Amino acid sequence: MLTEREVQFAILAFSSLFSVINPISAAPIFVGLTMGMPAAERRRAAFRACLAAAAVLAVFAAAGGAIFSFFGITVPAFQIAGGILFTMMSLREMQEGERYVSQSHIEREDPSIVPLGIPVITGPGAISAVMVLIGQAQDGPRRMALGVAIAVNIVLTLAILLAAPTIVTRIGPTGQRIVSKIMGLITAVIGIQFVLNGVSTVLTEIIRAARG
Repeated sequence: MLTEREVQFAILAFSSLFSVINPISAAPIFVGLTMGMPAAERRRAAFRACLAAAAVLAVFAAAGGAIFSFFGITVPAFQIAGGILFTMMSLREMQEGERYVSQSHIEREDPSIVPLGIPVITGPGAISAVMVLIGQAQDGPRRMALGVAIAVNIVLTLAILLAAPTIVTRIGPTGQRIVSKIMGLITAVIGIQFVLNGVSTVLTEIIRAARG
């Protein structure tokens, strides 16, 4: 039976990753990069992209603790840095309204791994989110919750990419911009919360050290 804190962490993990990955925003990029492909090849590209994204997130989730130890990074420091990165990315996305993919990426024969898997699905924001979350996952249930959150987000992303042509047609450019701005706002709020959590932890340690 999960405790209330573990449930809250699971919800935070899922919402953080979903807002950063933003598969609905990735849908028009997927459609553009797979334009002219047969339906079967487009589906295979979606599967490969999601597998690559899942592998990258799993590696950083598994090695997060080792990375912290090797570089001597504290969890509050990464919370603050990750929160700032989240906020900057979200503000840029709300201003621009869409993600950008360079022409060199568009001209690749197989776009499934790069740029779809990395960095469209798994970019710096998603990697930072996993690193921040694994730093907060100090026990088995929370690590399991993070793993489930990653898996669910990848499955949802795959489902949205498979339905991308229909989604892009239905919601249109205006709908895409609205979704991007909403996701950007959610990401900004999460980023600020990460910064507040990191600063709060640092201040608490400073106060304890001063009293001691």
